[in-house]
Amino acid sequence: MTQAQTPAALLDRVHGIPVAGVLERYDLPDAYPELTVERVSQGLLNRGVRISGPHGGYFLKQYLDDAGHASGAAIAAQHRAIAALRDRGLPTAPPLTARDGRSSVLLRGRRYALFPWVEGSHRTGRSLDREECTALGTLLGRIHATLAELHPPVPQPRSLPSADPTQTERTIADLLERSQLRTPQEPFDALARERLRERRELLADYRHRRPQPDAAPPSGWVHGDFHHLNLLYRDAAPVAVLDWDRLGIKPCAEEAVRASTLFFNHPETGVLDLSRVRHYARGYREASGSSPEHLAAAVHRVWWERLNDFWILRWRYQRRDERADPLFPAAAAQLVWWCEEYEQVLDACVN
Repeated sequence: MTQAQTPAALLDRVHGIPVAGVLERYDLPDAYPELTVERVSQGLLNRGVRISGPHGGYFLKQYLDDAGHASGAAIAAQHRAIAALRDRGLPTAPPLTARDGRSSVLLRGRRYALFPWVEGSHRTGRSLDREECTALGTLLGRIHATLAELHPPVPQPRSLPSADPTQTERTIADLLERSQLRTPQEPFDALARERLRERRELLADYRHRRPQPDAAPPSGWVHGDFHHLNLLYRDAAPVAVLDWDRLGIKPCAEEAVRASTLFFNHPETGVLDLSRVRHYARGYREASGSSPEHLAAAVHRVWWERLNDFWILRWRYQRRDERADPLFPAAAAQLVWWCEEYEQVLDACVN
């Protein structure tokens, strides 16, 4: 965070956000001179500022993603879901309502929402004890089950395609070339080429294990980006699930498996703490109603997608966006470990 802004600076843009213009759309108990504003870390899909005053704090969020997640209809649907989940006893923090009765504000071509500030901290899965791991799985399972109750039944697709290894080979070749041409060369570029060549070999070894289109677990409404930076704890209790930008319909058990690889991974090696994964998965299965067969199918599909996925390198070399670079070493190492320990990961999720 940066140093808090003075009241006069509040009238200008803070972190690119027209703070005063947005706040004018709300009936707030605090007057501008009593408020301070400070930047918070920028996310990949949004940015925001913390606003503090005598009557409490707020998080003002600017939606950046223009790929359908930040349309007025999509944001309104997200906010309705957050509020409904809160009403069902789940830890969410719905946004405030503007004077026009809407939960978001459109200003200068961008959409904004004002949320109550929730005090809490992020915890990695490796900091949770066994009971807390089970509770984490139970939380995600309850979210999936409650979203299913709140929405009409989801028609199950006849098939869901999986990543095409032939296309992946073309992607590898393209990224190898781009990494060679990048100037100036950095240690990251050498690591990227090493991992790309390694992935090419793994793909040759495992391409026969591509999931069949009809092998996906059931689809339903999911959070879409459930990981430790989108969950706030106060002591041992989760107090807010954040950032519902990717709320949508996907195979539910796949979100559970994907989340386990993000919560319980070692930050450097990517290795999963399978004992904690086991407790988490049990909590999820019981709360969601997912069967061991659903989790087994999800493990296989998530593993396959990771084998074929290079989103971090795509960002670096194709979009020239390096914000995700720090995630690459552990993510690439985790995939190699997962290929070697596939049966153990599967066992932890289903037994």
